[in-house]
Amino acid sequence: MQPTDIKLHRKTGILELKYEDGGIYSLPAEFLRVNSPSAEVRGHGPGQEVLQTGKIDVKIDNLDAVGNYAIRLHFSDDHNTGIYSWEYLRELCLNQAEMWESYLLKLKQAGARRKNLASDVQVVNIMPIND
Repeated sequence: MQPTDIKLHRKTGILELKYEDGGIYSLPAEFLRVNSPSAEVRGHGPGQEVLQTGKIDVKIDNLDAVGNYAIRLHFSDDHNTGIYSWEYLRELCLNQAEMWESYLLKLKQAGARRKNLASDVQVVNIMPIND
């Protein structure tokens, strides 16, 4: 289902989508970036996904139409290879809460963060020794 209206709020990093059925959805730039349909994020096949970290401050700089079936988002971290089809955007809209929770869980399991640490900070994980 193609959106009837698409608005990019650059200041807040929100992509707003309106649909014919009355649905209005606000997708944050970070959410869109970590769920990019690009090979950089999804890999080239099952099990090749790359967990995206440190994307909390990313913004959407611009967007372009791709034919009559998708848009390409240009992010502030120079990522622009994901083509967001109308079908995929609708999936993101309808499943945003579940997908976000899944992402946060993956971050936690990987010991990763949404925000990168300063370059002068080092983290050391201390693990107990099992004898």
